[in-house]
Amino acid sequence: MTVASRGFQVFVKPAGAACNLSCRYCYYLEKGPLGSDAAPPRMPEDLLEEYIAQHIAASPDEIIRFSWHGGEPTVLGVDYFRLIVEIQRRLCPPGRSIANGMQTNGTLLDEDWGRFLGAEGFAVGLSLDGPRAFHDRHRLTRNGRSTFDLTMRGYEILQRHGVPTDILCVVSAANVRRPAEVYGFFRDNGASYLTFLPLVERRPESPAGISPESVPSEAWGDFLCAVFDEWVSHDIGQVKVQIIEEAVRTAFGQEHSLCIFRPVCGDIPVVELNGDFFSCDHYVDTEHFLGNIREAPLGALLESPAQRAFGLAKLDKLPRVCRSCDVLAMCNGECPKNRFARAPDGEPGLNYLCAGYKKFFRQVRPFVDTVAAVWGRQKPDAKV
Repeated sequence: MTVASRGFQVFVKPAGAACNLSCRYCYYLEKGPLGSDAAPPRMPEDLLEEYIAQHIAASPDEIIRFSWHGGEPTVLGVDYFRLIVEIQRRLCPPGRSIANGMQTNGTLLDEDWGRFLGAEGFAVGLSLDGPRAFHDRHRLTRNGRSTFDLTMRGYEILQRHGVPTDILCVVSAANVRRPAEVYGFFRDNGASYLTFLPLVERRPESPAGISPESVPSEAWGDFLCAVFDEWVSHDIGQVKVQIIEEAVRTAFGQEHSLCIFRPVCGDIPVVELNGDFFSCDHYVDTEHFLGNIREAPLGALLESPAQRAFGLAKLDKLPRVCRSCDVLAMCNGECPKNRFARAPDGEPGLNYLCAGYKKFFRQVRPFVDTVAAVWGRQKPDAKV
């Protein structure tokens, strides 16, 4: 079995694209394994065990991390995840440990789920777009009804059972100009970790090249700057905002934990419910289908020339203007899926969100430099 040459994170989708909601901005609902009409409704037990065994064998790290995604993974029921944990315990080598994460809309969580997730040490990402009016703009049931109350109930269950929860808030045209309201809502509800995700839906046929619900680039920067100003004034040490955490990592020469800001990507592929392996969650298509773990082991697919080429393309295709940018280390061109604009010199491949990111990273850079200087004075010999 091939051991990966570096750490990785697989978005494994045991329920495929199946979901109990129909969010208007979902990019995965129509995706799934090739030939999905014949796919099982869930990853079968023998394949699940094979995947877990391959993941453990391929991981180079002492802590072996699993990320359960969808669709919506909780549609499988809590007993399916009890089975997952049982298999993991049985296969985990001595001296190593396993950490599980799950991304969920939270609407199907109940006390049984809460007890299980808390007892088994799961970390959970919860999709919540802010106050009711913003959340229900896009995140609806299949019959078009509100999901806000159900999501908030799920969040309260996670809090009650002590489950570490990262709130993922999609920032769109609907809420981007209300940063104080959005951030204040999360803070008032006890959020300790926040991730803001910009909605960018490409529409080449439209004059702007994006959907009307997509976040404008400059407004995205303004939103992040406003959140930073509020955070730095009141919430240092109380709330972690992922993009601020990512910026601070550059002060210590640390690799970005978020793939979109790394110089090279390809470390977060997808394994679908039938074992199909795709290069990335945003590239689940025929071009980026690299094989099936029943036929080629996970480690070999991670180290394959095709996956390496996919990751290196992010760096190789970086426009010249980005290579000389003063905040390159913080951004690295962000996600390739958003690189459809043109640079001032006409070169293609500029990130659509460039102006917004540049505004934000330039604003936080003095803070990052101060953090690095203070750390250096306090612990001059410390290894971060």
